[in-house]
Amino acid sequence: MPRRTARFRPHAATVTRRADGCLLMQSSDALGPVVARTGDWLHRWAAAAPERLFLAERSGAGWRGESYGAALEKVRAIASALLARGMGAGTPILVLSGNGVDHGLLALAAQYVGVPLTPVAEQYALVEAAHPRLAEVARIVRPRMVFAADAGRHARALALPDLAGAEIVASDTAGQDRVTPFADLLRGGGGAPDAAHALTGPDTVAKILMTSGSTSAPKGVLTTQRMMCVNQAQLAHALPMLTDRPPVLVDWLPWNHVFGGSHNFNMALAHGGTLYIDDGKPAPGLFDRTLENLRLAAGTLSFNVPLGYAMLVAALEKDATLRRRFFGDLDLMFYAGASLPQDVWQALERMAMEVRGEVPLMTTSWGLTETAPACVLQQEPTDRSGVVGVPLPGVTVKLVPDHDMRCEIRVKGPNVTPGYFGDSDRTAQAFDDEGFLVTGDAMRFVDPDDPARGLRFDGRLSEDFKLLSGTWVRATQLRLELLACLAPLASDLVLTGADRDEIGVLIFPNPAAVRGAPDGEGALLDPELLAEIRRRLAARPGTASSTRVARALVLAEPPSMPEGEVTAKGNLNIRRVLARRAALLDRLHADDDPAVTRI
Repeated sequence: MPRRTARFRPHAATVTRRADGCLLMQSSDALGPVVARTGDWLHRWAAAAPERLFLAERSGAGWRGESYGAALEKVRAIASALLARGMGAGTPILVLSGNGVDHGLLALAAQYVGVPLTPVAEQYALVEAAHPRLAEVARIVRPRMVFAADAGRHARALALPDLAGAEIVASDTAGQDRVTPFADLLRGGGGAPDAAHALTGPDTVAKILMTSGSTSAPKGVLTTQRMMCVNQAQLAHALPMLTDRPPVLVDWLPWNHVFGGSHNFNMALAHGGTLYIDDGKPAPGLFDRTLENLRLAAGTLSFNVPLGYAMLVAALEKDATLRRRFFGDLDLMFYAGASLPQDVWQALERMAMEVRGEVPLMTTSWGLTETAPACVLQQEPTDRSGVVGVPLPGVTVKLVPDHDMRCEIRVKGPNVTPGYFGDSDRTAQAFDDEGFLVTGDAMRFVDPDDPARGLRFDGRLSEDFKLLSGTWVRATQLRLELLACLAPLASDLVLTGADRDEIGVLIFPNPAAVRGAPDGEGALLDPELLAEIRRRLAARPGTASSTRVARALVLAEPPSMPEGEVTAKGNLNIRRVLARRAALLDRLHADDDPAVTRI
């Protein structure tokens, strides 16, 4: 195992088997002190380190930043302005634009005085065909105020009838008369933030986060102050490096999603750290900006999705200076969204050893929007991806046996949501008769004889399907294996074969790998690409019908967010893809289509 000097806490968990066959898994450690509200963190660090940089975004060749002292002053002024408008628990704020300093200050000000905030994926506002989804969110939360960083860029969305009754606030008003400058909020408004702040507490709703809608219609997840504050206390216990020194993040993960907006944002705030907002992302045309930002600021913690790390590895291999800067002060590398391909994992370990003679803690966790998000964390070193670890202190995991040593995971704890905004029926459906949140996710023990080694994610029960033979296909795990097999040719893929005799795969290709042309009916004809896909799939070990892919079709059109094929957090809505492309699904499983690659 490579040498590590950053502190970590070994796994500590107990498992109790009940008479009904269910297993209860808990941390052996107790949960430590928890603050009552996010404003307590801001006050603490504004007093202890007022000049320390808290939040920064790109401005020209450098950064525009806010210190902890300045951030508290501005948060209180904005909070005063919100109170002067009569805003409170029943007057949510809808945020249309992405991560930014003004967005962060507004979010903290709203939390300071108990005004719920709903950030949505920026694509909902910028892609006109996605406006119906934005209108749906507006009808659910009925915002009193709408914020957009750039009123001109978001003008079409701001003109939606469903937003007509809300005050529009923008950092850049683009000269529009009906838009309130964000600077006006910074001047305050005569409200009394101290009194309002004192009335907030653990049960105060801080955010209404919209679920992705990948398996059902979007829901507004109530996120309380308790959920966010408890989660950071849990993470601080499991990852003692967070309290050893103030963390520094250079992070792009979007704040409309719980990972970027609650987990990472609050991790910096809770520990007096610094969050540099990366305005790039792992996508064509945007990743160069991420590399530029990493050259300007080095982090102690790194959070990314597997695709982001794969692109980073390729860049670091070519740039020794960036490699030294990236690994030079790094304590932790955290991946989420899918398992990190083992070749990417090993490349990161190798480069870290070359730069500093040790490897940061490489880890992941499991959780949901409904859990704030972390519930289970791999908190000690391991040599491969896919292990999600053990429950955090205060969380009880119920493992309901499925079959073949597989269990559905259900959770209970102080970081679990009380329910869905304005939807008592779906709230009731979300919990079982013991009060555990029903997740629909599956887990296995890494070692059934040693629970402390943790759990391994084993897919979503709703995505599994049966072949005509009655054989079950574990779709989530097989999809991850295929993505690793086809990297970087495939940007994403959908498994098929429910009630058919063989497994097929619909492939969304990486644009950089495509040289052929569409056939006019939605498939791609690229002989070289198809031959390479066939070669890789044929070389996979094993011939079991539950894992053998027998046919593939490469799609000419990328997944469409306006058509609902992509969720707000960037995941595929598999049901929608299969429904919208039903004709291509039939072609894939036909016997005589020239676009179909048979393996």
